[in-house]
Amino acid sequence: MEPDENNEDAELAAAIMKRHFRPSLIRTEAWEGYEFADMEIKITESTDCYGAVLWPSAMVLCHFLDTHQEEYNLTDKNIIELGAGTGLVTIVTSLLGAKVTSTDLPDVLSNLRHNVQRNTRELCRHEPLVSELSWGKQLEERFPRDTCHFDYIMAADVVYAHPYLQELMETFMHLSSDDTVILWAMRFRLDPENSFVDTFEKHFHLEELYNLPSLRIKLYRAQKRRV
Repeated sequence: MEPDENNEDAELAAAIMKRHFRPSLIRTEAWEGYEFADMEIKITESTDCYGAVLWPSAMVLCHFLDTHQEEYNLTDKNIIELGAGTGLVTIVTSLLGAKVTSTDLPDVLSNLRHNVQRNTRELCRHEPLVSELSWGKQLEERFPRDTCHFDYIMAADVVYAHPYLQELMETFMHLSSDDTVILWAMRFRLDPENSFVDTFEKHFHLEELYNLPSLRIKLYRAQKRRV
């Protein structure tokens, strides 16, 4: 990487990480703070559940959305988030005016719902919906292709060394119409991430929006390839 690129990476990564703060006082409920959409957002994590911990990829995606509001005007847009985890992306997109369906596995939903409600109640144009979704299962039943359309699919750190990458691909394919935009932040760890990107590109046009080597994170924009 060239020196200028190193500087750009470091500056952008620093700007993103500055969005995070911790409470100055010890409180009965532990939470982490984030500043997006002109709001202080309080996120409770659950250390006994992998999906209920906030990973930096979510901050990268939220920073992009917050700083590109003219290009990506989310007002009244229909959005689904896959693997919502602690709910930060759902919260930020809701605060930016979107109609959001926030999805994850059953063991994550209680903490997810708590975070979403505490940070969006009476603050958003549309109340976000928190819903269970197991990738690859009951997709047509839950989201019929003929009647269900999403303007955006949001995903942050959904690809890692787990056995459900094929089901994740099926879910991306089913939920995407020709004009659906996927915004996907991904932290690269092991070879499965690279091979998933290769498979993904067979079905979707992929554009790199951010490349942050210091965080090992890339942010992609994708749209389904026309058959």
